Amino acid sequence: MSDPRGWVRLDPDSTNTARRTVPAYPFAPPAASEFPERLYRLDAEAAVTALAVMAEEWSGRPLPVRFRPDRDVVLADARTLLDRYGRAAAYWTNATAAASDPATDFLATGLQGTDSHGFLTSEYLNGLDLGRDLGLIAVTDDEVGVFWSFEAY
Repeated sequence: MSDPRGWVRLDPDSTNTARRTVPAYPFAPPAASEFPERLYRLDAEAAVTALAVMAEEWSGRPLPVRFRPDRDVVLADARTLLDRYGRAAAYWTNATAAASDPATDFLATGLQGTDSHGFLTSEYLNGLDLGRDLGLIAVTDDEVGVFWSFEAY
């Protein structure tokens, strides 16, 4: 499926038949009643760091964002993406660290230290075997933005 805005998509699984087998591929959406126990509120700066660490790999290579020479560029790019939602945006994540701290600094531990409530399918189809995910949801009165990282590579 092409992006409705005409943006270029980088999607190595675009021909994987799992998309036809699992209707919400790669998600296995929970019931609406489960969302409050799977999502946690984030403040705006924590949302920036959550989005920035999505540029990492779950396996730890390349360097975590906090150690990369382009750290400030990655953070600036994350801010640019989230700026479109404005100051009134509310942010949510499935990362359990935010359950006790909406100001969690995801750069401090990176993906390797990030546990989350999964939203992805547990199906193993045609080589698709996803084990970890990290999501960020931006909500305004007019729109919802969903950013998700699956195995981040």
